[in-house]
Amino acid sequence: MSESYVKRLFTILLDAVTDKDPQVQEQVCGALCALGESQPEEALRACEEHLRLHEKLAHPYRTMILRVMETVVSSHVGELDKGLARASILLASSEMTKVKELVCDWQQAASNVLVALGKRFISSVMEEILSKFQPGVLPHHFVVQTLANLSVSNVFGMVPFLTSILSTMLPMLSAAKPDSMRVVFCCALQRFSESTLEYLADLDQAPDPTVRKDAFATDIFSAYDILFHHWLQSREAKLRLAVVEALGPMSHLLPSEKLEEQLPKLLPGVLGLYKKHAETVHVSRSLGQILEAAASVGSRTLDVQLDSLLAALHAQICVPVESSSPLVMSNQKEVLRCFTVLACCSPDRLLAFLLPKLDTGNERTRVGTLQVVRHVINSAAAQMEVKQPFILSSMKLPLLDTNSKVKRAVVQVISAMAHHGYLEQPGGKAMIEYIVQQCALPPEAEPQKLGANSEALAADSVRAISVSTLYLVSTTVDRMGDVLWPYLFEFLVPVRFTGALTPLCRSLAHLAQKRQEAGAHDLLIQYNGNVTLPSPYAMATRLLAVSSSPYLGDGRGAASLRLLSVLHRDIHPMLGQRWATAIPLLLEHLDGHTEETLSRKEWEEKLLMFLRDTLAVVSDNTWICQLSLEMCKQLPSYNGTPLEKNFLYKCIGTTLGAASSKEVVRKRLQELLETARYQEESEREGLACCFGICASSHLDDTLAQLEDFVKSDVFRKSAGIFNIFKDRSESEVEKAKSALILCYGHVAARAPRELLPARVEPDIFRNMSQCFSTKALGIKVETKDLGLRLCLAQSVCMASQAVCSGSHGSSFQLLRKPELVAQMMEFIKAEPSDSLRTPMRKKAMLACTYLASLEPALEGQAQADLIHSCLHSIMAVPPEPEGVDGHQEPLYRDTMQALKDLLTSLLQRNMTPQGLQVMVEALVPFHNLGLLLGLFSPRCADLWPATRQEAVSCVYSLLYLQLGYEGFSRDYQDDVVEQLLTLKDGLGHPDPAILFHTCHSVAQIIGKRLPPDQLISLLLTLFEGLGDPDQNCSRAATVIVNCLLKGRGHVLLEKVPEIVSALRSKLQETHGEHVLQAAQHSVYILAARHHAAVVSSLLGSPLPFDSHTCTLWRALAVEPGLATQVLGLLLEKMSGDVPFKESRAFLLSSAPDRVATLPPLAATCALYEVASAPASGPAVLELYPQLFAALLLRVSCTVGVQLPRNLQAKERKSASSGLASPSLEPCSSAVDALQAVLLRGGNDDVVQRMELEGGWQLLRTSAGHEEGVTRLASAMAKFAGPRLPPMMKALFATQSSAYEMQRVSSTAFLAELLGSNTANDLMLLEPLLDNLLARQKDTCARVRRLVLRGLANVASGSPDKVRAHGPQLLTAMIGGLDDGDDPHSLVALEAMVGLARLLDLVEAWDLRSVLLHVAIRIRPFFDSEKVEFRSASIRLFGHLNKACQGDCEDVFLEQLVGGLAPLLLHLQDPQPPVAAACRFALRMCGPNLECEELAAIFQKHLQEGRGLHFGEFLNTTCKHLMHHFPDLLGRLLSTSLFYFKSSWEDIRAAAPMLTGFLALHVEAERRPQVDLEQLLAALQLLLKDPAPAVRVKAAETLGRLVKLA
Repeated sequence: MSESYVKRLFTILLDAVTDKDPQVQEQVCGALCALGESQPEEALRACEEHLRLHEKLAHPYRTMILRVMETVVSSHVGELDKGLARASILLASSEMTKVKELVCDWQQAASNVLVALGKRFISSVMEEILSKFQPGVLPHHFVVQTLANLSVSNVFGMVPFLTSILSTMLPMLSAAKPDSMRVVFCCALQRFSESTLEYLADLDQAPDPTVRKDAFATDIFSAYDILFHHWLQSREAKLRLAVVEALGPMSHLLPSEKLEEQLPKLLPGVLGLYKKHAETVHVSRSLGQILEAAASVGSRTLDVQLDSLLAALHAQICVPVESSSPLVMSNQKEVLRCFTVLACCSPDRLLAFLLPKLDTGNERTRVGTLQVVRHVINSAAAQMEVKQPFILSSMKLPLLDTNSKVKRAVVQVISAMAHHGYLEQPGGKAMIEYIVQQCALPPEAEPQKLGANSEALAADSVRAISVSTLYLVSTTVDRMGDVLWPYLFEFLVPVRFTGALTPLCRSLAHLAQKRQEAGAHDLLIQYNGNVTLPSPYAMATRLLAVSSSPYLGDGRGAASLRLLSVLHRDIHPMLGQRWATAIPLLLEHLDGHTEETLSRKEWEEKLLMFLRDTLAVVSDNTWICQLSLEMCKQLPSYNGTPLEKNFLYKCIGTTLGAASSKEVVRKRLQELLETARYQEESEREGLACCFGICASSHLDDTLAQLEDFVKSDVFRKSAGIFNIFKDRSESEVEKAKSALILCYGHVAARAPRELLPARVEPDIFRNMSQCFSTKALGIKVETKDLGLRLCLAQSVCMASQAVCSGSHGSSFQLLRKPELVAQMMEFIKAEPSDSLRTPMRKKAMLACTYLASLEPALEGQAQADLIHSCLHSIMAVPPEPEGVDGHQEPLYRDTMQALKDLLTSLLQRNMTPQGLQVMVEALVPFHNLGLLLGLFSPRCADLWPATRQEAVSCVYSLLYLQLGYEGFSRDYQDDVVEQLLTLKDGLGHPDPAILFHTCHSVAQIIGKRLPPDQLISLLLTLFEGLGDPDQNCSRAATVIVNCLLKGRGHVLLEKVPEIVSALRSKLQETHGEHVLQAAQHSVYILAARHHAAVVSSLLGSPLPFDSHTCTLWRALAVEPGLATQVLGLLLEKMSGDVPFKESRAFLLSSAPDRVATLPPLAATCALYEVASAPASGPAVLELYPQLFAALLLRVSCTVGVQLPRNLQAKERKSASSGLASPSLEPCSSAVDALQAVLLRGGNDDVVQRMELEGGWQLLRTSAGHEEGVTRLASAMAKFAGPRLPPMMKALFATQSSAYEMQRVSSTAFLAELLGSNTANDLMLLEPLLDNLLARQKDTCARVRRLVLRGLANVASGSPDKVRAHGPQLLTAMIGGLDDGDDPHSLVALEAMVGLARLLDLVEAWDLRSVLLHVAIRIRPFFDSEKVEFRSASIRLFGHLNKACQGDCEDVFLEQLVGGLAPLLLHLQDPQPPVAAACRFALRMCGPNLECEELAAIFQKHLQEGRGLHFGEFLNTTCKHLMHHFPDLLGRLLSTSLFYFKSSWEDIRAAAPMLTGFLALHVEAERRPQVDLEQLLAALQLLLKDPAPAVRVKAAETLGRLVKLA
């Protein structure tokens, strides 16, 4: 490519800069930069010329070009010659200063070019810049800006110029009036100062090490004077900020005496800006630099200004911090940096200022002050070390603040103190206690969203940071170990620290482990007279009690147990070995559950077992008694946590049970009774559990203590003491009584079974009764308190159950049993009859259940009363409705179960007929159902023998009356009728078989003597009897009907419709399985005589068939012979009439509607019902081929066929009612029937396969019917192969069917069979091929297409036969490719797909003759608008290449080369199937190209399912193409240019990519082959494409054409 073409390239791209799309602009700039990478000088010249020639080019586009120049210069500044650099400098300078007004983007871009050039050509740049920076003339804004940026980018190059620049600049400062100029001067002075400081810091590496700070001091001070005294007073905020930003670094360059002199004015001046600016980070940063400069020279002015400094900085730190504002956060950091400087200079005055601020009540002030204190503790540790006591003492008031933000700040300060030894000082423990208090805060839900100005902070965040702080201090600050140990133990037991237990336990466990690792073999806790530490008993009690609710407080159960494990030696020296195995098991149990899955009862039992094992190991009565005392002491601490208090009661009972001192046991029990809070239900339950557990070891002492309490003044004095507050006193006494009764129940339940019988009546039941009943004036008064009643019922139940479970339970005599049962009955009767609100009934019945098992037995009347009371109390309650999951409410379900258990218990006590009679009389009242008149003969099977005999007598009399009507004399004796008298004896036998046999005989007699004209009347009457409530009579009617039909059915031909109708009506009236069976049997018998009439009558039933009609149809399948006849008739009805009629719903409708005819539809529905009956199997098998073929054709010709309008309404009504019934829709009914035939024929697997594949649904739709038939054929070939030959014969006949859909369906079915090896195995291949080839000329294009599909299926079904039939198959496929009668070319599409399947299997000779023809014929389809055609043709092209690999003729190679570019481009086809086909085709083309590298690339990158980086792949491909096939360049480029006009955007974008990569890799000697003029014109045109993505790729390609230069 000549220089002119390079220039044209740049020209085209530079012209494209004005594109409106930002992405295109970016890519154009990228292309220019890419060209600049290889032609940097040409790029700079082109940009310079373009800008020079297009003076009116808008500044945004000039900006882009300047940015390209900056990029090129930055990358190649070392390669540029001075001349070009000089030209670029002049251009950039000109662009930068072309207009006086500020156009920031444009002028900044030009400035950046100068800065980039200044990294190497600093002298030239400075020469140009300084030419525009003349004394006495105010320079351009960006001249100064450029100088500022140059000083930063090239420190060593610029600093030597600074003295002259400053000398020139200083006079300008006074002349600079616009604020923008003053701002840029400030920026320059800031940058100059920063670069000077950097230069001086790296003086050893500087080119001129003689440079000193003094050289700049005078000029900087002069500038400082103007900035501070004049500009800082400006009203323009931006200028003030620029000034203050400059003053910071400038202060380091001021002479020390000048700085000292200026500080009294400078510091107030800077501080004053805080009031003028909202964003103060720049002020704070500058102030920090000034303070550092002042501190570095040891300024004394700081002491004078300190108060104002502290006040201003403190005000800044107290500004609320918005986490979303980086500027505010940065300001806080800069302010804290200032405090660090002041803390190092004047620590005393700083603290004297800060610490009093902690006493203020203002939240922001206190939080800000605490922030500063924390910061200086960390950043000025050496200066603060001697101030530790002072700082600690000042924290008293902040510790009392309840504000969440203050608390967070305090915690953070304490954390800092911990790291620097503060907490080791006096007063440090108060800090630790504060942290623990915050850990104990209740966790609260975080707010959903805090507003931007919200100051609310959730308490939980304070707790979280406190927990984290306590753990970190415990584990990471070594010096805190002696401070925290053992002090943290003091917080374990007090209730107010309960919320902090988990972090406390974790910290203590860690500290204890560290002490053990350090070699502490003795006790970990050394009390040394420290009475504030909890005792081992207190710790053990506390940790065990809170473990009962293990998931509260972030899992305090596990934490408590781990701490217990570590402290085993301190709790008791003998516990180590046992706890080493027991506690890990408990922890493992917790780990295996969650709060939702853990059973509290099971967990508490494990803990109690752990306690029992501990007490057994210790086996020290003194220790155990002391532990029980501590447990009792801690009881009141758990008043707010009833579950834990309940568990502690159980622990006390367990501990007392292990104690050997009876005095201690009784004393503790007495204390518990006196201090219990009886108003709380959970406490009453816990107290009772305690007494029960204790009684297991101390039964007599427990009972004695209870009795003493019952006799104590608590009850005797209640009348006097509590009369003052009568209502409250009665309630309190009732609750105490409830607790005592419950205690007796638990004592009985836990008492040793061998001791219980002697004490249950005199000591337990007697005292229960005494507590329950009170006497007033000698009259027994029972309580109305429900809780007391429930406790009594529960305790009686527990005591009775305990007695029953003993060894002598069954023989134990409970004298109070009648009294107790009566009491329970009273409770049950007192319950409301309309509802079930309390468990009173359940508990009382459970008590009665166990009482009933004890002696003495209840008297008969008492038992009857008990049963009656319980039944009426429960049965009167409306039953609870079942929930969604089928479960009832637990209370109702449990109460019913208690009733069942009670009745079972009573019955087991008296397993005799009399006992059962008592039960039955109470349970089920007897109802005699009565007799029905008018139907005598069925009464021969009546329940009552007398009725049966009377019925025979009636029949006998009626027959003789008939004989009298017929002319016989009254004394005539008929031998047949007389047989009825002999049957009477048999009617006395209760055996149903004998009764029905007798009925059969009666029916035979009736049949012989009944006149024919009366037969139908008798049958209809008997049909009514089928619904008799007496099932024996109903069955007798069935027997008689069937006998009459068998014997006299031949005379009923004309009455068949009437009989069938009567049976249907009776089935609709009566619902009963026996009636259904009777009707079925009757129809079967009738059909055996008159099958055609029955079928015709049933077909006349209204559609859709109701369930009763369906039942009668299924009855016809009972006997194989009859079923075969019925199916044959239905096949005739279904196939003998037209399947539909065409009608137009509207006169203007485009196509007529198809409406189903009723006879075939009814026959189809009937066939479904018959085939659904299991008994129809043999008949279905006999007619299987005919049924299958007929139903398949029925399905095909009913697709899209509608129901008549009257039936459509019925179908909609049935669907809306939700009734499950077979669809009446014509096609669906045929599909259902086909399914039924397949199932009954034993082809369940075919049905299942179709269901899984969605085949049945496809069959029903016009769009999917063809696919549905295909899937059905596939399933039949796989699972029903041997049945195919007769089916095929039936389907062959459809070749000449008048219905196009039947020809389509049969062709689809036969075509799919060729895809299975079954066709070959059964020697069906030849007839199938002949039949399909004969259909090739069918007028229907769909049939012709399916023929081709079937012929192609030979490749998969019988691949070994393809060679033998190759010429025929190829001829058919070629004919399909050339099919001109298909306007949509679908036949050609099928031919392409079929050829792709056959090519690998045909003879090479057969293929060679058609190869070229096929390749030429399919080429136009590569760019078809239809995705299927593109995909199929490209895939076939791949198969053609595969078929001729290693033997590719030159003429075909030409086609391959011609298709290469389209294949590469269609890899970007918007349709995935086409892209996948291209991948395959290219992989197949690879070997024929005879280039191993290309073949390997295609194989590696184009595998199915693998991601493809198209640009990378195309680049590599073009590289090898140009290396191995350089002659193809022109052809590939011309093809690529053709696709520049493609209708697909993705391919239009890919085409220039191909062009670019080809150009990138073309060999130098081949470059003349490229028509650059045409190529550039095409790309230039493509840059105007409407799609931005295309323009982007065009620009990218232009950037690659540099290779052609």
